[in-house]
Amino acid sequence: MLDILIIGGGPIGLACGLAAQKAGLSFIIVEKGCLVNSLYNYPSTMTFFSTSEKLEIGGIPFVTVHNKPTRADALEYYRRVALSHNLPVNLFEEVTKVTKEDDAYTITTSKATYQAKRVILSTGFYDIAVNLDIPGEDLPKVKHYYQDPHYYTLQKVVVVGSSNSAIDVALETYRKGAEVTLVIRGAEVSNRVKYWVRPDIINRIKEGSIKAYFNSNLQAIREHEVDIQTPDGLITIPNDYVMAMTGYKPNFDFLKKLGIILSEDKFIPQYNHETMETNQPGLYLAGVVCGGLDTHLWFIENSRIHADMIINDIVAKG
Repeated sequence: MLDILIIGGGPIGLACGLAAQKAGLSFIIVEKGCLVNSLYNYPSTMTFFSTSEKLEIGGIPFVTVHNKPTRADALEYYRRVALSHNLPVNLFEEVTKVTKEDDAYTITTSKATYQAKRVILSTGFYDIAVNLDIPGEDLPKVKHYYQDPHYYTLQKVVVVGSSNSAIDVALETYRKGAEVTLVIRGAEVSNRVKYWVRPDIINRIKEGSIKAYFNSNLQAIREHEVDIQTPDGLITIPNDYVMAMTGYKPNFDFLKKLGIILSEDKFIPQYNHETMETNQPGLYLAGVVCGGLDTHLWFIENSRIHADMIINDIVAKG
C-alpha cells in the first residue's frame, strides 16, 4: 500500500511528489494527460506573468535568460525536475473512481487499481471551459482553447473576454493579419491584464486597429456571422472564428463524488487552511483546485507551499 497517491501531474502535483520523496514516503503521481498537461495546452506563444524563481518547486532553481519565462521554458524546467528526481509519474492514466474503506483509499484508473493511505488532489481547472450558453456555441469555429495565431491569418475573429487570455489572443491574431473584434462584458479592459500588455491593447482599440464593444455580450453564433448585444442595440457582423476566452473551472462533479463539500456560491471546496485536508479525512487539496470558481485566487507561485503543508501534516499524523 502506498503512503500517498497524487492525482494530477502539474507543477503542484510534482511539488507534492518532491516533498513526499524528501520525507521518505511511498507515492505515485497519476496524470490523465502528458506531464504538466495544462501548461502543455497553453498557447505556444505564452509568457508567464511571474518571474522564474516564483515558479520554482522543491527548492530547485528555475534558470532562464528571460525576465519572464515562456511556456517552452516552463515545460523544460518541470520535465527536468520530474526526470532528474525520478518521480514516479504515470502519464495518460485517468482516475475514474476513488473509494475509502476503513483507513485506506482505493483508486481506480483507466489502467490499474491502487491502494493508498492518503490522496492528494491537484487537478487544476484548465480542462473544463466555462460556456457562453448561447445558440451556435457548439459550431466547430468556436474555440475555448488557443494555440497559435498563424492559423487565423486573414480571418474575421471575434474574441470574447477582457482578461489576459482574451487580450493575448486579440493582439497576437491581429498582428498575424486577422480582423479582430473584442466583445467585453464590462466597461473596460480588465485590470488583471499584464501591465506591459494593457497599454498595447488600449492603444490598438483607440486607433481602431482592433474593434471593441464594451458593456456588450455575444448573443448568437452562426456559420458566417455573429450577433452582439451592445448598448446601442443588437448588431450582426461577419465572422469566421469565435475565440471564447471565458475562463475555465475545476471538475466539480469529481469533487462531489469524492464527498468534498462545496460552497453554494463559488463552489469553493471545504478544507483546513493550515493542513489542506478536506472534510474527508486523508484526502487533501493542492493548487488552484482550492479556489472553486474563483480561479484568480491561486497560482503556481502562491500554491506551491501547499506541498509542504500537506506532507508535514501527513508525517505528523504518521
